[in-house]
Amino acid sequence: MTRDLWRDLGAHQREEGVAFAVWAPNAREVQVLGDFNGWDGHAHALTRGDDGIWRGSVEGIGDGALYKYAVHGADGVWRQKADPFATWAEVPPDNASRVFTSSHRWTDDAWVRDRATRQPWAEPMSVYEVHLGSWRRGLSYQELAQTLVPYVVERGYTHVELMPVMEHPFGGSWGYQVTGYYAPTSRFGDPDDFRALVDAFHAAGIGVILDWVPAHFPRDEWALARFDGTPLYEHPDPRRGEHPDWGTYVFDLTKGEVREFLLANAFWWFEEFHVDGLRVDAVASMLYLDYSRGPGGWTPNAQGGNIDLEAVSFFQELNSSCYARFGGIAMIAEESTAYDGVTRDVAYDGLGFGFKWNLGWMHDTLGYVAVDPMYRSHDHHRLTFAMMYHHAENFVLPLSHDEVVHGKGSLLGKMPGDPWKRFANLRALLAYQWSHPGKQLTFMGAEIAQEREWSEERSLDWEVLDSPEHAGVQRLVSDLNARYVANPALWEDDYSPDGFAWLEADDAGSNVYAFVRRGGGRTLVCVANMSGETWQSYRVGLPDPGAWRVVLCTDDLAYGGAGASPGPDLEAEPIAWHRQPQSVDLRLPALSLTWIEPVDG
Repeated sequence: MTRDLWRDLGAHQREEGVAFAVWAPNAREVQVLGDFNGWDGHAHALTRGDDGIWRGSVEGIGDGALYKYAVHGADGVWRQKADPFATWAEVPPDNASRVFTSSHRWTDDAWVRDRATRQPWAEPMSVYEVHLGSWRRGLSYQELAQTLVPYVVERGYTHVELMPVMEHPFGGSWGYQVTGYYAPTSRFGDPDDFRALVDAFHAAGIGVILDWVPAHFPRDEWALARFDGTPLYEHPDPRRGEHPDWGTYVFDLTKGEVREFLLANAFWWFEEFHVDGLRVDAVASMLYLDYSRGPGGWTPNAQGGNIDLEAVSFFQELNSSCYARFGGIAMIAEESTAYDGVTRDVAYDGLGFGFKWNLGWMHDTLGYVAVDPMYRSHDHHRLTFAMMYHHAENFVLPLSHDEVVHGKGSLLGKMPGDPWKRFANLRALLAYQWSHPGKQLTFMGAEIAQEREWSEERSLDWEVLDSPEHAGVQRLVSDLNARYVANPALWEDDYSPDGFAWLEADDAGSNVYAFVRRGGGRTLVCVANMSGETWQSYRVGLPDPGAWRVVLCTDDLAYGGAGASPGPDLEAEPIAWHRQPQSVDLRLPALSLTWIEPVDG
């Protein structure tokens, strides 16, 4: 098999009709059945090759034809199976595959060429995570191109990250239980409609990252499970082939054909849909043989350890091959442990990802802001600890969908205190995320201070924007993004020690944090007052003399604050402070974050 094996397997229009090819090495017989033969495949039996691939053609059919494979398994049971390489499917809950030939004409050649010259880790990356079905319910891919794309542009994000768009039968899985790895879900249109959505994002200057799920797949009998009457895609040993948490099967990465199915799938989304990155879900569940498994529930590797060596080599091959073929992309790991070298180069025994989600930062930060400001001095370290290990990996700071479901409440709902303090807390949290080294990701709804916990069954509560407090948060996010993109101090040296320095990390009594960001010849000082009190006079050391200006303050009236900003213009005084030769006396509004920069740089 080859890395482009989708060009061979699946259903393809040929001169003689539609050619079908499916890997089922242990099957006794395979037939094609569909709406073109009354769902009786006796007249369209396929022929098995030495490679275990069954092939054949059906004349007189074309795009849109519905089909399945009737597989007579090694266990003697006939099963009707969807095509693992189908590029289009029926709208769930129906599950037949559809013949499809793309006719989309891409308009993003300049985007793809330019992307290849760039390095994502040294570029601005502000990611808006979206669940397409519930951003505004009922919209098609075409309608999303007309509404979601301009919205993302207006908010100033550089990228969108789409929760899994691969075909899945159960909407409540949010796409994380995939049955059609090569097919964008038909809920919102056909595959070319999805291509057009990606094209529209690129035309607007927005990168597209897809959530990708190689860790497991569901047990639905009509899909990959026991495909030819044997554990074909899944590992035969239940201690490695069944996931105890999710009730799903786990891919058998000891088989070359299964690895190629997944590796080719990653290539498919880059090649055929021009996406700019993959966020790989549940990496930790693949790396550890004992993940969620107690004694006797797992088997050690050949070295006696708990690391899945096949998964390690799979990730190394995935990342090295994707980066070699597709310039300027981003491979992002959702990895929840301290596994060493997730973003280290494969040549140095790393996994080779470009980025890793910093779930430790997320837990510490959300834990801190949930504490009443009166008691935060005891938790001061939660906001400083991430910089103890920040340079170990290329981190993304995620406030994702996982933090606003299953009874966790919305981001606004986590904030303590009266309504004013809750909004002020949220504004300070978001500005702190944008200020901290590392790229940032926020889930849809955070930017409007969504009140209710997210549910895939309803749209975001857009009506809250009638309230000035909610509209103020949305305005703040737009301004954060605009100032972030414009200032390389906030992104160019995210992963270099030169890009960050603490000014004040230890003032737990005042709940104040101050630090310097540098990059591209620019300097920015960030000061956060996370207490419930306004400090009328707080001295902060400055690295440069002369005039300084306030770039942003979350207490601005425009954002719903009290308007107690330190003022637009400041002058550094020759008073040594915070290990700096000069300083400035600031008014720090309660529950606020302020950015200041030298007037000349």
